[in-house]
Amino acid sequence: MASPSTLPLEFSAPLPTVAIIGRPNVGKSTLFNRILGKKTAIVDDVPGVTRDRNYAEANYRNRPFRLVDTGGLEPSASEGMMALIKRQSELAIAEADILVLLMDGRTGVMPQDLEVVRLLRGTTKPLFIAVNKVDTPKVETLVADFYQLGVEQLFPISAEHGLGVAELLDAMYAVLPSSDEASTSAAMPRVAIVGRPNVGKSTLLNAVLGEERAVVSDVPGTTRDAIDSLVIYEDRRYLLTDTAGIRRRGKIDRGIEGYSVARSLRAIGRSDVAVLLLDAQEGITEQDTKIAGIVIRQGRACILLVNKWDLRQGDAQARQTFEKDLKRRFPFLAWAPVLFGAAVKPDSVRRLFPVIDEVYTSFSTRIPTGQLNQFLQDILAVHPLPSRKGKPAQITAAAFMTQVAVHPPVFALFVGHPENITAAYLRFLENQIRGTYGFSGTPLRLLVRKK
Repeated sequence: MASPSTLPLEFSAPLPTVAIIGRPNVGKSTLFNRILGKKTAIVDDVPGVTRDRNYAEANYRNRPFRLVDTGGLEPSASEGMMALIKRQSELAIAEADILVLLMDGRTGVMPQDLEVVRLLRGTTKPLFIAVNKVDTPKVETLVADFYQLGVEQLFPISAEHGLGVAELLDAMYAVLPSSDEASTSAAMPRVAIVGRPNVGKSTLLNAVLGEERAVVSDVPGTTRDAIDSLVIYEDRRYLLTDTAGIRRRGKIDRGIEGYSVARSLRAIGRSDVAVLLLDAQEGITEQDTKIAGIVIRQGRACILLVNKWDLRQGDAQARQTFEKDLKRRFPFLAWAPVLFGAAVKPDSVRRLFPVIDEVYTSFSTRIPTGQLNQFLQDILAVHPLPSRKGKPAQITAAAFMTQVAVHPPVFALFVGHPENITAAYLRFLENQIRGTYGFSGTPLRLLVRKK
């Protein structure tokens, strides 16, 4: 067991990492999306849309790599949000194996470009300098201006239209290890950290990683993209996704925030486990219950983490009161494990991962059909299937159950008269399944079909 001051945790980089860097609004996210072949990063004409590092796995000519989109790098920034974004870009540069410096062909060489080049001058990592937005003959003549940077080769591209991107990737191909040399990603739990704004989602992610992986600020809405991070805890791999805070629909601005929330919803849908953060000081709000409802509708496993609990530890009755409120506000999540802690405390992180393992196991569990039907017959011997007035009771032996899916577990109950099966009986049956097989932290779905 690690000492209390350290976490048995590290950031895993099994694939070579390629970081796209540059000053704000030169098209880094557009190039990121172009290389991936899909719109993964939020793109907008407003500088500073990308704040955190955004990771995705890519593959070019059977050579896999991890691609990193960064916020705009302002080398002179010393305070405020731009300084936080600058820090993220510096971490990406330090972490990367290959660097792609992107500049704007339409504006020409800017003072910030010269500062970034000076920042990178001493690096021994492969560096590719691409000049973006070169999509007309008029702009092509401006590319010559960039040779004042003292580089031997430039890559004129149009990230928006795809022009020249293949040539850039061909050059990178020579320094990427082959697929036989690179480690490939194994199946692993995908964990989404969700909640309303400013409950500590990015703080939790940074505590898990032991580094400033996400921009953290007390300004709500700091996280805009759904940010993936690969983590190893006690030799097991996890993919953690930090999501943007989800506000009430009426308060969501159109444009960037709307995109952010849409990506948060998609991140929940592609996760296995959602860790829903609640604010210990503010208590459970209506928006918390709505986010929990989203998790349920998406069919995801769920863990409730009551954050900032260190601020209430002096209140002897606080936990009992909060647990009572949880039962009242979240009756539909009675099966979800509840943790009380603080995102900034190492002990909270250590307690979280074993629960993730337990919940993911339940989410992936499949009960053999023979065993499931013996369980069903034992139940029906004491609690027969319901029947309606005027109709004969169904014969117990005629009922049959099988599990038809995992992620989440789905069970099909085959009976002679499906119309007789009430919602109350299905809840009873679900409780019996949970009582026998556990299924901690995962929703169960029961389908009734005619035999």
